[in-house]
Amino acid sequence: MDLNLKKPIIFFDLETTGVDVVKDRIVELGYIKVYPNGTEEAKTLRFNPECHIPAEATAVHHITDEDVKDCPTFKEKAKELAEVFKGADYGGYNSLKFDLPLLAEEFLRADADIDLKKGKMIDVQNIFYKMEPRTLVAAYKFYCGKNLEDAHAADADIRATYDVLKSQIDRYPDTLSNDVSFLSDFSAHSKAVDFAGQIVYNEKGEEVFNFGKYKGQKVVDVYKKDSGYFGWLLNADFPLYTKKVLSEIKLKSF
Repeated sequence: MDLNLKKPIIFFDLETTGVDVVKDRIVELGYIKVYPNGTEEAKTLRFNPECHIPAEATAVHHITDEDVKDCPTFKEKAKELAEVFKGADYGGYNSLKFDLPLLAEEFLRADADIDLKKGKMIDVQNIFYKMEPRTLVAAYKFYCGKNLEDAHAADADIRATYDVLKSQIDRYPDTLSNDVSFLSDFSAHSKAVDFAGQIVYNEKGEEVFNFGKYKGQKVVDVYKKDSGYFGWLLNADFPLYTKKVLSEIKLKSF
């Protein structure tokens, strides 16, 4: 079954220097942009992360310092990529926890004019875990009846992710609606305000902390009673997008 799209959706996958959203960098980004008329646009880009790629990361994606030493930096391609992602929804595998937050960090570091929160995100892994807990390799075999060759190569992973989602819609017609908004909500862990899930919406739609000593308390209330906590957060080792969200909530409270 083809996706019922009202606007383009981009299935993307990142290969990185590590798994720390704040500190690590993108070395490869692959995407398939699917338009409502069914047209597809696919591309894979490699970047010089301007830092050493650890051996444990290379062991996963097989990309070395030598492979990317002559590649452009993410900042050099950020404006071009921002135009690709603007106005689209997104799809990926485990992307809500890692790929989307890290991509948002890279765009912010590059001062690119884009807010990824404006798009819906479908996390195919979360749908899979709710329906048939497995890995992407097993998901591809289970839903598509195929073996996933070249796992952890961006182009192979994103193609498999896109195919798995379409098969999931076919397999669970009574549960899954062929609608990007529904799939985005269904695949979400929580109503996160920021990409890292440090700030979430409560049942009343109010922003609350999802970590630390003020977990479960409204951000605006914490600001009023402990303004020093905000100063600490903005200077601590938190994602840039989380800090951006906190600053916006603070300004909104005035």
